[in-house]
Amino acid sequence: MMQRPPLRPEEYSLKETTPHLGGAAAGDKLTTTYDLVEQMQYLYVRVVKAKELPNKDITGSCDPYVEVKLGNYKGQTGHFEKKNNPEWNQVFAFAKERIQSSVVEILVKDKDLVKDDFIGRVIFDLNEVPKRVPPDSPLAPQWYRLEDRNGHKVKGELMLAVWMGTQADEAFPEAWHSDAASVPGDGLASIRSKVYLTPKLWYLRVNVIEAQDLIPNDKTRFPEVYVKAMLGNQVQRTRALASRTLNPLWNEDLMFVAAEPFEEHLVLSVEDRVAPGKDEVIGRTIIALQHVPRRLDHRLLTSQWYNLEKHVIIDGEQKKETKFSSRIHLRICLEGGYHVLDESTHYSSDLRPTAKPLWKPSIGILELGILTAQGLLPMKTKDGRGTTDAYCVAKYGQKWVRTRTIIDSFTPKWNEQYTWEVYDPCTVVTIGVFDNCHLNGGEKANGARDTRIGKVRIRLSTLETDRVYTHSYPLIVLTPGGVKKMGEVQLAVRFTCSSLLNMMHLYSQPLLPKMHYVHPLSVIQVDNLRRQATSIVSTRLGRAEPPLRKEIVEYMLDVDSHMWSMRKSKANFFRITGVLSPLFAVARWFDQICHWKNPLTTVLIHVAAEAATAHGHPPLPRRDRPPGRA
Repeated sequence: MMQRPPLRPEEYSLKETTPHLGGAAAGDKLTTTYDLVEQMQYLYVRVVKAKELPNKDITGSCDPYVEVKLGNYKGQTGHFEKKNNPEWNQVFAFAKERIQSSVVEILVKDKDLVKDDFIGRVIFDLNEVPKRVPPDSPLAPQWYRLEDRNGHKVKGELMLAVWMGTQADEAFPEAWHSDAASVPGDGLASIRSKVYLTPKLWYLRVNVIEAQDLIPNDKTRFPEVYVKAMLGNQVQRTRALASRTLNPLWNEDLMFVAAEPFEEHLVLSVEDRVAPGKDEVIGRTIIALQHVPRRLDHRLLTSQWYNLEKHVIIDGEQKKETKFSSRIHLRICLEGGYHVLDESTHYSSDLRPTAKPLWKPSIGILELGILTAQGLLPMKTKDGRGTTDAYCVAKYGQKWVRTRTIIDSFTPKWNEQYTWEVYDPCTVVTIGVFDNCHLNGGEKANGARDTRIGKVRIRLSTLETDRVYTHSYPLIVLTPGGVKKMGEVQLAVRFTCSSLLNMMHLYSQPLLPKMHYVHPLSVIQVDNLRRQATSIVSTRLGRAEPPLRKEIVEYMLDVDSHMWSMRKSKANFFRITGVLSPLFAVARWFDQICHWKNPLTTVLIHVAAEAATAHGHPPLPRRDRPPGRA
């Protein structure tokens, strides 16, 4: 098998492009909606409902569905059982560049076990279909009488709307697309474009102060106690105290990440280390986060005492013991003055504190046009040939966007545009390209993982305001065999500044919120909390419909960035040697002078030293000449 020749350095570089954005040449002043992408024309068919459909089955019923047919492309709605007045409200979109017919047929059929029965149809001539340009009002659907194959009117009516539009149409995201004709119904959700929001993250600080009146199970010994705190799958412990009193004092802070809306309770238990590997629970308390106070600064909050409940087994059932209650002294708060780091610190897209009252006004708008990709490699094999079903995910701040999946194409065209509010120019937008492995539905697809094709980052501080940047970015991944180019993705980016004064003021401020400097977290704490935050984000986004899967979220958030690698170590070593190379060069030059490697240079240095001494400067240190020299 022939190996692909190694790529030249210029093939990894950024390339400027000149696409026709919104119908205008790149670089022109653009003000219309969807002006950062190339305009794509679609034929839209909205099937709303039907009425008075005739019975077709022997049982005197009708199981209707609608099939929309345009040339070789067919799309169909779901069917209703025994319903003569069904309601679908579904939109079909056909790309104009692939239209191979002059008419579109909308057929109503009756679902049957052997062969579906034809009920009636409505035909539209494409030359007579109206055009709609957003932000025009949506086209109102109308009732159309069904016809048989000979053009005669039959019983039943169908409510439809048919129009020509672009990808800026509000029906576009939820429409069935002709590109997805081979995808079964249960896989359609995984190919549509979607917008996701990161859950609101808080730092939860639990200050464990002391416990009082602890009663161990073994009263002949003093307990060796510690406090274990659990929030979901996050578990932390204080140090174990072996004290001669039943009132231990810890005064330790435990930090967690909590996501709003709060689904888990904070569970604290005081446990006695009876023997290595054997702990006994002395008491437990459960605290709902909805009732925990929220702190915006570093002022001390009032502490509280909580009763520790103890459960005993009576007659095989667990019951609460109420004879005497131990207590634990805590100071708990949700920290709103910190920014919860869930991204790599080098590529953060958001630096705002959690509490919204501490946010500063936005300074502008970031607009991103995801245009096309070129030269993608085959990511999987289907029917004996290589294929790729590519989609893009972009992340900035709390907003994630996912483009639709383009089926079986190495040069997909998305032409989708998205916007974000910008609160700090020292941030980064991340765009990733992936191969969709969940198109066929079923258990096999649920166990698959979407494949990484590559990732692009754009730092906003490098962009001029109000300028449209159109570039083709290389998609590069690191494989065991080295760096590999997977293709290129073409993007259009514009950063519009609404307040130049506010933006210049931000450059004079610290990067992170004030609490990170007034009451800083340790490096170990930041790393542990970031792992917890990324786990929560990937879990919550994975529960959306359709899910933004764990492997996608982790790749976009650089979950494995903290791991050691030989490649990073070598790169850092060469960076350090590059910085220190001038000092090494001076040291080598001085050593050559001292050892008379170049006699002429050494003589000139000695002459300069003597001249400096003659003018009152202290003499420079000198070595004896090597033996054998005059």
